[in-house]
Amino acid sequence: MKSKFLSVILLMATAMTAIASDNPFFDYKNWKTPHGTYPFNEIRNEHYMPAFEEGMKQGLEEINQIAENPAAPTFQNTIEAYVNAGQLLSVVSSCFYNLTNAETNDELQQIEMELSPKMSEYSSTIRLNEKLFQRIKTVYEQRDKLKLNKEQRKMLQDIYDSFANNGANLSADDKLKYKELSARLSRLTLTFGQNVLKATNAWSLLITNEQDLAGINDDTKQMLRKKAEQKELQGWLLDLRPTTYIPLMQDCSNRDLRREIYTAYNSRCIGGEFDNTQVIVDIVNTRLELAQLFGKETYADKALVKTMAENKQNVYKLLDELRDNYMPVARQEVEELQQFASEQGFYGQLQPWDWSYWSKKLKEEKYAVSDDEVRQYFPLDKVKEGVFGLAKRLYGLTFKENKQIQVYHPEVCAYEVFDEKGKFLAVYYADFHPREGKRGGAWMNDFKPQWMEGKKDSRPHIVNVMNFTRPTDTKPALLTYDEVRTFLHEFGHGLHGMLTRCQYNYLSGTNVPRDFVELPSQFNENFIDEKEFLDTFAQHFETGEPIPQELIDRMKRAANYHAAYACARQLSFGYLDMAWHTITEPFEVSDCQTTQQAVIEFANKAMQQVQVLPNVPDTQMETAFTHIFSGGYAAGYYSYKWSELLDADAFSVFKAAAAKQGGTIFDKKSAELFRKNILERGGTEPVMELYKRFRGGEPTINALMERDGIKAVIIK
Repeated sequence: MKSKFLSVILLMATAMTAIASDNPFFDYKNWKTPHGTYPFNEIRNEHYMPAFEEGMKQGLEEINQIAENPAAPTFQNTIEAYVNAGQLLSVVSSCFYNLTNAETNDELQQIEMELSPKMSEYSSTIRLNEKLFQRIKTVYEQRDKLKLNKEQRKMLQDIYDSFANNGANLSADDKLKYKELSARLSRLTLTFGQNVLKATNAWSLLITNEQDLAGINDDTKQMLRKKAEQKELQGWLLDLRPTTYIPLMQDCSNRDLRREIYTAYNSRCIGGEFDNTQVIVDIVNTRLELAQLFGKETYADKALVKTMAENKQNVYKLLDELRDNYMPVARQEVEELQQFASEQGFYGQLQPWDWSYWSKKLKEEKYAVSDDEVRQYFPLDKVKEGVFGLAKRLYGLTFKENKQIQVYHPEVCAYEVFDEKGKFLAVYYADFHPREGKRGGAWMNDFKPQWMEGKKDSRPHIVNVMNFTRPTDTKPALLTYDEVRTFLHEFGHGLHGMLTRCQYNYLSGTNVPRDFVELPSQFNENFIDEKEFLDTFAQHFETGEPIPQELIDRMKRAANYHAAYACARQLSFGYLDMAWHTITEPFEVSDCQTTQQAVIEFANKAMQQVQVLPNVPDTQMETAFTHIFSGGYAAGYYSYKWSELLDADAFSVFKAAAAKQGGTIFDKKSAELFRKNILERGGTEPVMELYKRFRGGEPTINALMERDGIKAVIIK
């Protein structure tokens, strides 16, 4: 028995050694790939867990070395050492969590579940390391005597605040409670996000009668037929991904089908196998308990401390100001659309599944602009030229595809990015089309951030992930106006990541307050309505003819179409977010209600003040609201509108330059100011100071309202 046992141990040890030697993560410093990019062709699912475990082990050893260092605490041996600890874990984490969003599968999701408590424990162990915090605190208390530059002072402040806000000053008992709550919250938010993805993937509807798809264009029908063929089915297969959902809601004249897919989309995770209603209750109650552990009345009070808004009162001030000015116009827009639909033979009150359909028809009648017409001038390859060309005109960047850079899916394109002097700046990955393993929406992330290694600038690897219309057998991918806008948005985030020039990755790129991070992305969207930009790339996919001036004029006239309705919709999400995160007592379900009823009722009440269409029983978007329940926007969804105010104000600088004689929307002076003060600086200074340095003053709501065509009703 003893001999057999030893044999087993030796076999296990040999197997572990083989795994380690075969694991590319363990040799990340010696990757022979271009610019040290990930060798995706070599990475397999079984590599992740051993790399995570070793990464956490190394990270904790490095943290303990800092904490136990007998030398007096200094900025270098404590703060810089802390920032540089856990590199292996950072490498494997960046790869893994990018893929669990963009190219996941059942095995990765299971690993993610197993990792969740371990990563939470790892983070809490560091945050609650008393010796480490005492060293950080010692350096922090000496900050005024140290010769630190602005970035070092800001990083020291942020690190100290981060520890304090994550329990370092709590009592021993409360620290244990904090670890327990953090681990619970980590599991809950992960469960929420996975439920949304699973529920989205689980729903499908096979259409066998083409008449049921009346109004849908041929390209979309071909896409739906191809989906059916991939499942070995005959007909047209509908799902809940944006490339199916949006065309169905906008174009399908079959109202019953629109209602069915709307109801399915907005009842995801309400009941059934992937129910998120109890998960929501558990998340908000856990967040409240965490906040109150720190002496805060609500979770919002804790979450907003390090933002531009600073507190919940300022958030509500913004939301209420926008509500008061936009809601009268939003109601007028609904009345106008109701009248238009009635004139077209529609009887009854407009329902949510009617809005996109009739809105598109009215837009086409008022402005003679249709998505189908516009998208003929937006083939994906040309749009890429336009978006990359914008970065060239503003900032001097060039993008060169490099097929030697390995990618995580064959559809992903990898580019080397060079600055105006031809010097390497970044790696840029672009992932355009929906897949079963990709969550919905669009986003930017990094596979590698930027930092300085002594005098060497270690440049970033950035990724944009989208879910754009696929090509068909007969046509290239033709993007809608909204898809082009989305590309510009995410590319704006990408520029924030690519252009950054900071000393520490802790502050570089998009490591800025949540309500500032959307400024570069939303600023970039503004160019889509500018003729000078459209003329650089928008060409008919068949004839090569440039987009006609009269179509551009129609598009510009339609730019503000239903802007107030769109604002009301965003405000509803903001009010919902704040309602959940300003509760002062744990959310409880009364005996006369189910959890589903209570959660839906709470949301309906929170959104009521900006509601312009009827509620649909047993539906609510909140159960799939990943931004606030599994993303980073809890008590922060308002930041989209906050950043919209900033981006309109910022773009007015470029508009003013273009209005001058001989001026251009690609104004180099304005672009240089925006690059130097916003895109390059990351979170190295208070962001309001960065903005004022670019703009010359604080932003106002005026430019946003002017852009949206809204006349001020009430300005508080």
